[in-house]
Amino acid sequence: MEKRIKIALLQMSSSKDIEENEKKAVSLIKKATKKGAKIVCTQELFKTEYFPQVERWSYFRYAEKINENSKSIKKYQKLAKELNVVLILSLFEKRADGIYHNTAVVIDADGRYLGKYRKMHIPDDPHFYEKFYFTPGDLGYKVFDTKYGKIGVLICWDQWFPEAARLTAMKGAKIIFYPTAIGWLPSEKEKYGKSQYNAWETIQRSHAVANGIYVASVNRVGFEESPDKDEGIEFWGKSFISNPYGEIIKQASSKREEIVLADVDLSVIDEIRTSWPFFRDRRIDSYKELQKRWLEDE
Repeated sequence: MEKRIKIALLQMSSSKDIEENEKKAVSLIKKATKKGAKIVCTQELFKTEYFPQVERWSYFRYAEKINENSKSIKKYQKLAKELNVVLILSLFEKRADGIYHNTAVVIDADGRYLGKYRKMHIPDDPHFYEKFYFTPGDLGYKVFDTKYGKIGVLICWDQWFPEAARLTAMKGAKIIFYPTAIGWLPSEKEKYGKSQYNAWETIQRSHAVANGIYVASVNRVGFEESPDKDEGIEFWGKSFISNPYGEIIKQASSKREEIVLADVDLSVIDEIRTSWPFFRDRRIDSYKELQKRWLEDE
């Protein structure tokens, strides 16, 4: 494991052309590694437009089988080995007939398939109808021991839940990556836009502080019209990397495709956790009620 590494986030706009999206992603992966990146993460569902804006049976055709023998995975295993880079890929998984997941795959720098994480928290909001498509994850919170260090992967809606970040950190993750697809509905932007964005950034920076880890959140960018011609989403980009103090050390713009690159020093985590001993001072004997849905009426 290396202590100082460069990580990269691929902030892209996606079109209806899956092949075009993949070619763009591969090109950006290669550019990132030429700039020294050792771990590269895509945005959520990078191969397609954000199709959960509507509920349509036809979009299940985008799903694919995901395992180390999958044709798609083999292609990225070859690429990871060729470039000596860890790849985090956000994909639409067909597990079995009628069972689908929003899944992230991790491939090590030697091309080994390290496994996958299935999104645990599934939203259901206007133009984010993910419950129609995705079964909640059942693999638990995962940490992957890569050539360059232990990393965790959570996906978009997961980023709002401190429990998910805590459990991932407790399993040894030094960096949590969040492949994301989040933006404004045009009808809400003027009234709620600033507050929505600030909340998104703040909650993730707080995970970095509370757990003494790096957080890397990669969002898509650009406007995607809704297939039903109603609203659409203006993805706000602003992909960022936060250090364990919650400071943003690198951030993308809100308007264009970018590779977000930053050096992270994993050796500082022990020092920070020693001076801010949140893990030492946790009162684990007092948290049993967290397993309940609500407490006020009991």
